[in-house]
Amino acid sequence: MAGEVRQPIDQAALERYLEKNVPEVKPPLQLKQFGFGQSNPTYQVTDSTNQRYVLRKKPPGQLLSKTAHRVDREYRVIHALEQTDVPVPRAICMCEDESIIGTQFYIMEFLDGRMVVNPSFPDVSAEHRREMWKDAVRTLAKLHRVRPKDVGLETFGKPTGFYNRQIKTFDSLAKSQAAAEDKETGELVGLLPHFDDFVQFFSEVKNQPKDRGVLVHGDFKIDNLVFHKTEPRVIGILDWEISTVGHPLADLTNLIQPWTISNATPSWPRIHADRAFLDPQNPESKNSEFPGLPTREEAVQWYRETAGFDIPEKELTWAVSFALFRDSIIFQGIAARYAVRQASNEKAKQYGAERKPFAEMGFKMVQEAKKQQESQAKL
Repeated sequence: MAGEVRQPIDQAALERYLEKNVPEVKPPLQLKQFGFGQSNPTYQVTDSTNQRYVLRKKPPGQLLSKTAHRVDREYRVIHALEQTDVPVPRAICMCEDESIIGTQFYIMEFLDGRMVVNPSFPDVSAEHRREMWKDAVRTLAKLHRVRPKDVGLETFGKPTGFYNRQIKTFDSLAKSQAAAEDKETGELVGLLPHFDDFVQFFSEVKNQPKDRGVLVHGDFKIDNLVFHKTEPRVIGILDWEISTVGHPLADLTNLIQPWTISNATPSWPRIHADRAFLDPQNPESKNSEFPGLPTREEAVQWYRETAGFDIPEKELTWAVSFALFRDSIIFQGIAARYAVRQASNEKAKQYGAERKPFAEMGFKMVQEAKKQQESQAKL
């Protein structure tokens, strides 16, 4: 929900810009700020005709990364997808002139729908729960069917080698984070368990999924979707900050993560685990309390049917194990920031402690991937 503006912007300057360049949006404006979208501050803009819009901008001040907070990329991809069957908000305008409100910003359509945080959809009927999951999966597959060249996004990212670039990036990142020293104890964050084994396994081309290059969202999950207010369908995908051209399994593994983490071994339960997604045979499972919730296998099959290409189980297992490895490095990064007290609250400490359990879960999945590949080789 939108509420009080926590990061003020020059409203008068914004109104002057819109009067001159964007006649659709009619000042004077009322501004509120959303609680989500903290990476790129996000505002609800209501104009004099009571029409609502959304403004996304870069954070104020000196940014630590030149590649993060790319609101221009967000605008570019949603604008490119407007003429496809992928549901996105309509792009209204992009302003690259930082002198207006201090940073680049863009304005898009406000989608009046539902945003759901819990992927078990606790407050809907069994029929709608199943159909909302099915449409989320179909929506992802529709995105992956779009050929970047057909919508003018052939330069949006490299068409091949996505996982190799990811491996190189996370290898370097993990080693630098491991060297972080706790400000009070002097203890190093340290490398993840099985780190060298991870890198060796993922780097072997014969182990990797078939190389593909599609438009990927980068963080495709239930709470980045807007659903129709009463119907069980997706009306928009939000938060395109890290979208690029990459491998479709990176998005798919992110979407099915509730099943992955909830059923992962040897360490359970972990942060983000949900008993609704536990195997019904598990005595801890609450799956029966959420009728209509699909199985992981059903979700993957829905994706296959809409995307139009096969996903061998050994490729999916590889990609799931890589996703857990990536998550463990993200948690390691939180631990590194906590060590130097750039993130000092207890929640950061708790999340940082997840790096080793997630690495163990990822390594267990690597072992499963190796078994599948050995079995395939014998056929």
